[in-house]
Amino acid sequence: MEMETEKSQQLAVSQLRKSVEKLGGSTEKYEDPTMMRFLIARSMDTDKAAKMFVQWQKWRTTFVPLGFIPDSEVPDELEAKKIYLQGLFKKGFPVMIVKASKHFPSKDQLQFKKFVVHLLDKTIASSFNGTEVGNEKLVAILDLKDITYKNVDARGLITGFQFLQAYYPERLAKLYIVHMPGFFVRVWNMVSYFLEKATLEKVVIVTNEEQRREFIRDIGEEALPEQYGGQAKLVPMQDVVLTPLAQTMELPQQLIFE
Repeated sequence: MEMETEKSQQLAVSQLRKSVEKLGGSTEKYEDPTMMRFLIARSMDTDKAAKMFVQWQKWRTTFVPLGFIPDSEVPDELEAKKIYLQGLFKKGFPVMIVKASKHFPSKDQLQFKKFVVHLLDKTIASSFNGTEVGNEKLVAILDLKDITYKNVDARGLITGFQFLQAYYPERLAKLYIVHMPGFFVRVWNMVSYFLEKATLEKVVIVTNEEQRREFIRDIGEEALPEQYGGQAKLVPMQDVVLTPLAQTMELPQQLIFE
């Protein structure tokens, strides 16, 4: 059965590459795991996956012309120190923590969108082992502790999810939402309207002690900060320095995070 599945996947990837080329795109630099993410995101429909892939390529070229978003382009967002990048959790995925109480709706939407790309690219790149495979994922924790109405940013949340769904297919392994206050339930219900079913299925809202224990077990105490029941220290994302890589497929890491 495994061999049959592998053969069918190889066939689907081959068909996807041909479909991408017909649409004017190129898959030369991308290995099969990258192509499979787009196929999975579009339920193995090669035509829909090809369209998504080509749109993604055009977007990267226009929105991320350098291949990365440098710190200098998102200074206001970085200054808030609201994103933390921890080590790898049990399955080898990096853990990203968002402290919502340190976030305020941005007056500069372009900078905010660039920041979304910056944090997703850097989080994913932190799991590379020598080079990018193409199927790396991330785990996110959205911490709503101590938030007030001034921190609520439905538009920002929707933008983040839309970027994930359109430009980072199958990169999200799981999103844990912790310390959700009662008033935020309505906000979340509105945001959820914009989420694809596959994305919603990866969201876990931690509301009771049993779920909290499972949350700690899933991520592992080594990667989880003390504030959440683990043993690690919180590490602001800008303090994480990644080793430059000689070769990658999606991100020119030799230019990033040096």
